[in-house]
Amino acid sequence: QVQLVESGGGLVQAGGSLRLSCVGSGLTFSSYCMGWFRQAPGKEREFVGGISRSGVSRYFADSVKGRFTISRDNAKNTVYLQMNSLKSEDTSVYYCAADQSAWLNTRADEYDFWGQGTQVTVSS
Repeated sequence: QVQLVESGGGLVQAGGSLRLSCVGSGLTFSSYCMGWFRQAPGKEREFVGGISRSGVSRYFADSVKGRFTISRDNAKNTVYLQMNSLKSEDTSVYYCAADQSAWLNTRADEYDFWGQGTQVTVSS
């Protein structure tokens, strides 16, 4: 079965950096657009950023643009979320997701598979 496993979350001070990883198995990883979402307590899950199948196209939410980057290594079935200049409002559980569409989607309900999430806590 398909599995997406995130790692790299933790506690970091405001202004610091973290890199999240998501490893996929049970799917043809290069055939999926990959997205990162986050969800804070009491809030809806929100799109953070996404990357196309080949890695050529990327798209980010305005709230993280210029601070977060996404990359992927299809040979390793892995997608990364590099988070810099972290703010307290970035504190959330972060999820990676896989979407078999040919284009990047920002809606969570467009994604086919989800990881279990990894907690990111930014202290001010």
